[in-house]
Amino acid sequence: MTLSTKVLYYQTMDNKYKHTKELNIVVAPDSYKGSLTAKEVGGTILKALAVELEGAQITFVPMADGGEGTMEALVFAMNGRIETVQTKGPLLQPVDTGYGILGDGETVVLEVANIAGLTMVKKEERNPLHTSTFGVGQVWSHALDQGYRRFIIGLGGSATNDGGLGMLQALGADFHDQNGQTVIPVGGSLREIDRVDLNSLDPRLRECEILVATDVTNPLCGEQGSSKVFGPQKGATAEQIRQLDRGLAHFAQLLEVNRGESLRDFPGAGAAGGLGFALLFLGAKLIPGAQLIAEAAGLEEKIRHADWVITGEGKTDYQTQYGKLPITVAKMAQRHGAKPLLISGSIGSDVEPLYPYFVSMHAIVRRPMSLEQAIENAESLLFETAREVGRLIRVVETNR
Repeated sequence: MTLSTKVLYYQTMDNKYKHTKELNIVVAPDSYKGSLTAKEVGGTILKALAVELEGAQITFVPMADGGEGTMEALVFAMNGRIETVQTKGPLLQPVDTGYGILGDGETVVLEVANIAGLTMVKKEERNPLHTSTFGVGQVWSHALDQGYRRFIIGLGGSATNDGGLGMLQALGADFHDQNGQTVIPVGGSLREIDRVDLNSLDPRLRECEILVATDVTNPLCGEQGSSKVFGPQKGATAEQIRQLDRGLAHFAQLLEVNRGESLRDFPGAGAAGGLGFALLFLGAKLIPGAQLIAEAAGLEEKIRHADWVITGEGKTDYQTQYGKLPITVAKMAQRHGAKPLLISGSIGSDVEPLYPYFVSMHAIVRRPMSLEQAIENAESLLFETAREVGRLIRVVETNR
C-alpha cells in the first residue's frame, strides 16, 4: 500500500489511520505559530510515522490552548463546520472571518486571533491605542441571531488592549464621553468614557453559557497587568503602556460599579488586552485553554489505550511547564501509562523542568539556519524529525 493510499485511508476513518498491529499512537500537537497549523503539524507527523510504523493505529487530534488554531482544532476534532461572516477587524476595517459550529449542533467556537488578531495587523501599524475587539461582538451577535447559546471563546493572539470595550459596544452597551458622544471602540478611548449605559446590552447574553479558553492568568491592571506585560508585543511604547493601564483601571471602575463587585484582579482578567475582564463581567467561566480544548475534543478518552502520545508546539522553553498544551497532554498520557514524546519547532533554554514529562524531546531544526529558513521549510523538517521518532518507537517496541 503506497503512502498516499495510507493517508487517504486515514482520512476516511474518522481521524484514524488503522491497521492490524496493536501499537496505538495518539498525535495531539499544537500549531507551530507562524508556519504550520495544528492540523498541518499532525498530518505531517502522521505521514512520517506511517512510513516507519507499518501496521500502527494512529489517532490524530489537532490541539490548541485558546490562541491561534483553536477554532480549526475543535471543528476538526468534533466534526463541525465553519460559518463565514464579514465583520470589523482589529483596525475596524472590513474582514472576512467566521466561527465554528461543533458537531453537537449547539456549541459555537469564537477565536479572537482570527477576528481581532495580532497577525491581522502589519507590524508598522501595530498600536493598541487604535485596535478594537468590536468585531468579536459582531461575530458573537451573528451567532446569537442563529439561535446559539453555548460558546467557547479562545482568547490568545489578540492585537487589542481595549478591555473588551469594542466587544461590549457591538453587543449593545453604550459608552459616552463628557459631551454625550459615543466613544470610538479602541484602547485609546478608555479614559474618555464618562457614562456607561448597559440597559441596551443584548438580553440574550443572559441565556448563554460562556466558556473562555486562555493560558494567561494576569490581572487587568498593574505591573503584571495586560498593558505592561503584553502591550509591547502589540506595538505599545512605554508612554502608551502607562496610558492604556490608566484607561483600563478607569474602565474597570465604571463597570464594577454596575456589577457590584471587583473583577480586575481575577486571574485571566488581563487576557487578550483585558477582554477577559469584559467576559467575566458577562458571567463567563475562564478555564486553562489546553484543559478546555482537550476536554472539548475528548482527548483523554482517545489517549486511554495509547502506547505512545506525541505532542509539540512552535517553541518549547521553560514557560511550557506552566500549563502549556504539551504539558497538559503529557500529564494525561502518564495517567494512562502511555509514553509521551515531544516534537517542537525549537527547544529553548532552561527546559530541565520538562524532562520528567517526556521520554524524549526533539526540535525539528537539524542544521544551522535562520528563523525565516526554518519557517519556510517547517513541513519537510518536521517530516524528517517525525521519521526519526518513528524509528525510535519501532526499536523500543521491537525490543520490548
